[in-house]
Amino acid sequence: MCEYCGCQEVTAIGDLTREHDEVVALMSDVRTAHAAGDVDGMAVLARRISEILSPHTAVEEEGLFPLLAPDFPDQVDALRTEHRHVEAVLGAAATATPADPDRPAAFMDVLSELRAHILKEQDGVFPAALTTLDGADWDAVDAVRARVGSGLHHDATA
Repeated sequence: MCEYCGCQEVTAIGDLTREHDEVVALMSDVRTAHAAGDVDGMAVLARRISEILSPHTAVEEEGLFPLLAPDFPDQVDALRTEHRHVEAVLGAAATATPADPDRPAAFMDVLSELRAHILKEQDGVFPAALTTLDGADWDAVDAVRARVGSGLHHDATA
């Protein structure tokens, strides 16, 4: 991911980036499971990705996006719409392997969309936040993180 602007030095962005990195790594595992025809494995990975994205999305939508929306309303709206789409597709595997034979293809499609979404955030949202937000804003984002925790396994609040 990007490291050119220094935004990862901000704790909130560093945490969000680590979550992106873990999701991207899991995407590789999904591709392997898909190639092997392992739909059950894909469902397990979908649940793991959702575990990471749930608090991640809360930090963005409750902390970061409201602060950026006045300056970037269309972009924030588009990102929120993309979040809902990803959640809907991944949610189909929330408790079990979906029986729908089209679900693996839909899952692969949404992961491609999610990869593009991550790049938008890494290359656009995070650098924009770095130049737009002040200390009090970052404190507000950090407060959301403190409340929702992280979906990464090393986080004690997960």
